[in-house]
Amino acid sequence: MHTKRKGYRIERKIRLFFQKFGWTVIRAGASLGEADLVCLKNQKCILLQVKSTNKKAFYYYGYNLPEFEGFPFFLIVDFGYSKIRILPPKGKVTTSDGEPLEKFIESY
Repeated sequence: MHTKRKGYRIERKIRLFFQKFGWTVIRAGASLGEADLVCLKNQKCILLQVKSTNKKAFYYYGYNLPEFEGFPFFLIVDFGYSKIRILPPKGKVTTSDGEPLEKFIESY
């Protein structure tokens, strides 16, 4: 699958998931900034960088701090087979890092 198309598909999947839980989600067109998605709800704003892989580990080389411009910044990695993890950004992410997206969204 073409990389841009795959990236858009995964971003859309995450966007729809957040919207299902009442978040307003804005996609940063063509990923021009650090975040792919900006999520807003109840005067909260979180920034998401969305990645995917079919391997057991993902190496992330992007923005690597837990906040960007004062807003929480999270890395979401879709490992496939409904195994989606969310965590503050770090260089190497495995399927056991962070927490499942479902658990995060219910508690945030």
